[in-house]
Amino acid sequence: MEPPNYIAQDNNWKNRVENERDAAKRWAEKWGFLKTPLEELLGPEKKEAAKPKLQLPDHLQVRPVTPVEKYIKVLPSPPVPKTTQGFIGWRSGVPALALEHDYQVQSCKGSVCRMK
Repeated sequence: MEPPNYIAQDNNWKNRVENERDAAKRWAEKWGFLKTPLEELLGPEKKEAAKPKLQLPDHLQVRPVTPVEKYIKVLPSPPVPKTTQGFIGWRSGVPALALEHDYQVQSCKGSVCRMK
């Protein structure tokens, strides 16, 4: 491996800094339009008047969001097992903590679906 040439590295760095300065000076000529507000670029165009808000019939209105807590109840977990073997199925062994209550899980063409 050759020893580093500090003079060449210094010249490369000076060239890079000079190129950055030149690019910064020329930026306004090439890309200065990006700083101009859009309204000024478009000029005096007819601005659309704000449309009046229509009152939708009751059957088309969006209902308010129902909180998730109404449908999902999170119960406290049983105590954590003291052994690693106890971890296997420790939540599924308690019927009250089963993840699927009212569903029967069946296979349908390679995927799993829930049947009520």
